[in-house]
Amino acid sequence: MAGFFKKLFQRFTKPDIDWDDLEAQLIAGDLGARLAMKIVEDLQSVQRTLHGQDIVDVTKKHIREILPKQTAKLEKFPDKPKVVLVVGVNGTGKTTSTAKLAHYLDKQRHSVVLAAADTFRAAAVEQLEVWSKRINLPLIKGAPNADPSAVCFDAYQHAVVKKADFLLCDTAGRLHTRHNLMEELRKVQRVLGKKDSTAPHEVLLVVDATTGGNALQQAREFHKAVPLTGIIVTKLDGSGKGGILVPIQQELGVPTRFVGTGEGMDDFAPFDPENFLDQLL
Repeated sequence: MAGFFKKLFQRFTKPDIDWDDLEAQLIAGDLGARLAMKIVEDLQSVQRTLHGQDIVDVTKKHIREILPKQTAKLEKFPDKPKVVLVVGVNGTGKTTSTAKLAHYLDKQRHSVVLAAADTFRAAAVEQLEVWSKRINLPLIKGAPNADPSAVCFDAYQHAVVKKADFLLCDTAGRLHTRHNLMEELRKVQRVLGKKDSTAPHEVLLVVDATTGGNALQQAREFHKAVPLTGIIVTKLDGSGKGGILVPIQQELGVPTRFVGTGEGMDDFAPFDPENFLDQLL
């Protein structure tokens, strides 16, 4: 019983529960006010003496009901590249997560093309180039300050010629409050749509587990700009955080798809709801 659940268990050892304190602790665990109130109401309706373990069990039950039973896999198409747009604010580990996802798909014996569409930050292109050489996967990049949508367009053509299973586009980190940058994402979506009206087929938002409630606002704004199909959560290793994934799922219906748990290239895996409940939250 790690992190958040352990704190709940230790804090509420007496039968006389301070309900306001409990609600505050649940909100502090990034579960959101809506879910916190529901958990408290559920516990208050129990007609017997409650203990810390009861609080943990009921909280887990509610989270389990919100999270999907299984994580949807990234499945390839039989006749065209599956285009995955990786988006997020600066500093979440977006470029590294793109490379880790490429490595993960490569290990699953899929062919992958990378697109360095973060053209405004030379370091991001260089970083992805280093990763692409390390994992031996092709990278398409443009000139400095090139139009990101043009890079994705060229990368899609390359992926078609190479009969690649996946095209992963690393986009520029952007503040979700900057309208012009969000419009740029919409342009990438429109330009890709000229090659394939259904592209991008996946839009994955990278969030930092330690960000807390701000991650929900990020998800809301990105979801408005380019409908999200999943979350990649980073920095779950040792943070004791990650509860924010629950209100993102509850409010937006956007599931967590992958988890980064360390610095290594292999510290990346599909999201496991039960493992999340038992070990990471």
